[in-house]
Amino acid sequence: MALGPRLELRQGQSLVMTPQLQQAIKLLQLSNLELAEFVENELERNPLLQRDDSSNAENDDSRDAKSSDKESNLEELSISADAPNEAASSAIDADYESMDPESGPSEAAQAGGSIDWSRAGSGGSASGPEGESAIDRAAAGKTLAEHLSDQLAIAGRDPVDRLIGSALIDLVDEDGYMRADLADVADRLGAELGRVEGVLALLQTFEPTGVMARNVKECLRLQLMERDRFDPAMAALVNNLELLAKHDYKKLQSVCGVDGDDLSEMIAELRALTPKPGLSFGGETTAAIEPDVFVRERPDGGWAVELNSDTLPRVLVDSRYYAEVTKSARKDSDKEFLTECHQNASWLVKSLDQRARTILKVASEIVRQQDAFLAHGVEHLRPLNLKTVADAISMHESTVSRVTSNKYVATPRGLFELKYFFTASIPAAGGGEAFSAEAVRHKIKTLIDSETADAVLSDDRIVEILLDEGVEIARRTVAKYREAMRIPSSVQRRRMLKRAS
Repeated sequence: MALGPRLELRQGQSLVMTPQLQQAIKLLQLSNLELAEFVENELERNPLLQRDDSSNAENDDSRDAKSSDKESNLEELSISADAPNEAASSAIDADYESMDPESGPSEAAQAGGSIDWSRAGSGGSASGPEGESAIDRAAAGKTLAEHLSDQLAIAGRDPVDRLIGSALIDLVDEDGYMRADLADVADRLGAELGRVEGVLALLQTFEPTGVMARNVKECLRLQLMERDRFDPAMAALVNNLELLAKHDYKKLQSVCGVDGDDLSEMIAELRALTPKPGLSFGGETTAAIEPDVFVRERPDGGWAVELNSDTLPRVLVDSRYYAEVTKSARKDSDKEFLTECHQNASWLVKSLDQRARTILKVASEIVRQQDAFLAHGVEHLRPLNLKTVADAISMHESTVSRVTSNKYVATPRGLFELKYFFTASIPAAGGGEAFSAEAVRHKIKTLIDSETADAVLSDDRIVEILLDEGVEIARRTVAKYREAMRIPSSVQRRRMLKRAS
């Protein structure tokens, strides 16, 4: 058989990801804050885009209207718990359906075995030099690194020590800890390890007390030394925090050489300290979560789903300006630029509208599926996955996954992320209707919250109680859920309850 070059024509089909489609998919998974930032950047970049200020005025007028007028205005964005919103369903573009699926919501949760510092006070480190409070520092916008650098500048050390100090301050994290290896720092700076340790000891005398510590024990030790309370008994307590986390008070009494009353006082002193002294400073301000969707009960007993208009950017294409500048354009490059801007602006407006309708459609179906939760509480939360919602609204699972990412819904029972309503199913004994994993976790927490010192429930006993209620669950699953909710074991809970009584 002779070998040689030849031309061959083949016909086939393939999916091409256009930049516009990529943008539409990107917009779908953005949170409302990220979307607002994206739109602002587009308004600055594209001269043919303009903000629709008239919509804000109309919204202000609608808020002052009577409730009957409001009902009619929101009728298009409302649903009944018994039927989907077909008006929104028909407006969804099919472009999203061509994307690859994404994985569903994860149920993994990290269990914690450390001390609960949620009630820890600020201790002696609430105020900085000259009585400056944490609130004053936050208002001034001063970061922890800047605060430490100011103190280093007036510490009166030579230039080499100041250079080492600046390098160490650059390594401090937002909690106020210096977790880098000092030997590596000394090697990088070409300095002696002893000198680096000496500068670190100086930095550990700065405000807030406990800053620049290398671990929690050292942080607590610095604060106790400032209060002149770091005696041998307290040192033993700080060195055995793992026993305190396990609530093994008898062993702690033996290790510290104190009785029960003294140990209680020592633990109270320890909890009054600040394990994360750097948190009183700077960093980024956490923005309040604003819901993307509102759910309210209708007079007929159904549920109305409404988009939060305040989180929806409103932009328009300035077609009049486009027509004017197109007439005056002479160069082909100018015409191409204007055409591209007009296409991008038109696509952005369409994508924003499509995003809003898709969110409404998915949220409406979730509310329809979880109406029992809205009416009766978390114990009635049904098992739900992405495929169930996607099949019900004729969309792809990947689209539902993107819609539920970083989106929140305000309900009569609180503010929830849309992914909260997707939970795994726990089989029911006897083949009945399955239970939601979140509902089972709620049952476990309710059982544990009602315990007494004489009747602490083991994981095996919880399994038996749940089985009597029709929930078929393994002991290891109960232990996993308990640890995910940061609930101690039955042995530790018994110690806590006996001590409390």
